[in-house]
Amino acid sequence: MSVSLLLTAGFAGLVILAVPFAIAIGLVTMGSLITADIEPAFLAQQLIAGSQSFSLLAIPLFMLAGEIMSAGGLSQRLVEVASTLVRHRTGGLAIVTVLAALVFSAISGSAPATTAAIGAIMIPAMVKAGYDKAFAASIAVSAGVLGPLIPPSIAFVIWGIVAEQSIGRLFLSGVIPGFAIAAGLIVLCWVHARRNAVPTLPPASWAEVRQAVSAGKWALLSPVFVLGGIYGGVFTPTEAAAMSCVYALVVGFLFERKLTLKALPELLLRSARTSAMVTAIIAVSAGFGVLVAQERIAVDFAAWMAESLGSKWLALAALNLAFFLLAAVMDEIAIMVVLGPMLIAIATRFGVDPVHFGAIIVTNVAIGMAAPPIGYCLFVGMAISGLSLARISRAIWPQILIMLVVLMLTTYIPSFALLLQPR
Repeated sequence: MSVSLLLTAGFAGLVILAVPFAIAIGLVTMGSLITADIEPAFLAQQLIAGSQSFSLLAIPLFMLAGEIMSAGGLSQRLVEVASTLVRHRTGGLAIVTVLAALVFSAISGSAPATTAAIGAIMIPAMVKAGYDKAFAASIAVSAGVLGPLIPPSIAFVIWGIVAEQSIGRLFLSGVIPGFAIAAGLIVLCWVHARRNAVPTLPPASWAEVRQAVSAGKWALLSPVFVLGGIYGGVFTPTEAAAMSCVYALVVGFLFERKLTLKALPELLLRSARTSAMVTAIIAVSAGFGVLVAQERIAVDFAAWMAESLGSKWLALAALNLAFFLLAAVMDEIAIMVVLGPMLIAIATRFGVDPVHFGAIIVTNVAIGMAAPPIGYCLFVGMAISGLSLARISRAIWPQILIMLVVLMLTTYIPSFALLLQPR
């Protein structure tokens, strides 16, 4: 009982005290080992075991590819292509933001990277065109969260490792929810521009469209190259991440010619910092997960939910509500890794398809990236726009509601997430 208490209440207490997640997990794991009279070397063994997954390599590599492509000018090319196609429509520039983020998500796999790359270009452009600054920042933030859903997705890689599911199949489960959120955001952009009489821009000529598409062909081909390689059986998701880096370097140096050798160390450092935080949590959680399984915490909690709630419908509603509340105060990656065994036990108990369940979890992660008060993308939007958290938070609730509708569709209509799965 004392070990279970340490693993649950002890971890919760450290998180409330703002102890970094990796350190909090390590401390409660070590305390539990000492309490259970287990050799402390077990933690070191599990640290090594937790960091030995080949799939983990995809995380730093996709992050690095996103950094290189952003620095190499590919995000600017995507904006230019989208702008020539839709800028003359009502809400055109806001729609450009969503479309550019949709494609860039298929390059970076990361929500903060997508928000930063597209938001840095589009927030100032939207403000100049007459959009409210808070709305402009909120659209960039909410479009950025397509990153966890549109493959290749770092969040799906992490969940695939935690749940031991096919990462390729998980990638496919995020496509329709991701496009549904994008469609909802586009409608919202149109409504906002119409209601606030935002002026439209002149349409692009065919010559401008051809020129933009020609100049942006390398950016547009990147998702085709990466995803085509994965689903064509040419390389695994981890190998695809490495090929993304190679592609980004070749395009940045030889075709766009915006990358310099001098810039590479800073790009490597930025991606290493972010990757280190994620992989540290995953590595140190291996021992934590073993103890959770040994104490039957996940299994017992799943049994309690089954007895208390009775139906799969209510259990999934409770999980979504809990995830939404936790994401408001806790890192989304930490939730997936730390609570993964418990979440999987609940899904198994209620007979939820594991790939469908992965889509539910990652859709929750996407919402958490934009939800106040600690969504990562919110802070990126604040840094770009110079607005306060309160001001962006007030503007982003319509987008959050759209995401919650898509979450409900993903949760209660399995084919919504599983339609693209191979038969």
